Amino acid sequence: MILELDCGNSLIKWRALRKEGSASIAAGIAESDSALLEQLGAQGIKALAFCRLVSVRSEQETQHLIGLLQQAFSAPVRQAGPAEVLAGVRNGYREYQRLGLDRWLALVAGYRLAGGGCLVIDLGTAVTSDLVDADGHHLGGYICPGMPLMRSQLRTHTRRIRYGDAVAQQALQNFLPGRETAEAVERGCLLMLRGFVREQYLLACELIGNDCAVFLTGGDAELVRDELPHAQVVPDLVFVGLALACPLE
Repeated sequence: MILELDCGNSLIKWRALRKEGSASIAAGIAESDSALLEQLGAQGIKALAFCRLVSVRSEQETQHLIGLLQQAFSAPVRQAGPAEVLAGVRNGYREYQRLGLDRWLALVAGYRLAGGGCLVIDLGTAVTSDLVDADGHHLGGYICPGMPLMRSQLRTHTRRIRYGDAVAQQALQNFLPGRETAEAVERGCLLMLRGFVREQYLLACELIGNDCAVFLTGGDAELVRDELPHAQVVPDLVFVGLALACPLE
């Protein structure tokens, strides 16, 4: 069995595969290292042949987790690292080591799935966008606040904006002008996000070509998918890239 981990600053996304290239048989999101081990145990995952991970955590935190995994499963653990070239894609950052590894793996995965030029947009707490041309040259990308950041900044800096998640969900039922604060904030933020996605596609058509593939990933991908009906929503795009960076040997 293969365990794959995407270690963010606050959450660990994971999935388990029976063998390389197969569909996942279990998956989850853990808030801590101990919670991860508890979830794996609850899913009956007691033996691993291989583990691979990508991490944006500190080196100390990452090594601590690797140590726990090796102790629990006695299996080799490989960690994805920065690269100038991977799976036919050339990193476009002037200092390639400074490109976020989750972004790097996602854009490499997009290029592999598309077999050519692509636009990859990851819609999470922050939103990232990356463009890769038909020859595998990463052209660079953009980073902007996602829905959670926009919402939290307005709540933090504007005293009268106070409402819960349930109200936020209800406010997104349509895009009519808001008639109360929650509706105005939620619809305004989402329209900004959708506008960003539209502009990214127009830019990609200009720089890469009208036939470029578009991939959406991240927790808020569904909020914008109807802006680009031809786009593919791939929730596990980072894991696709992780398998390219850390193949089973």
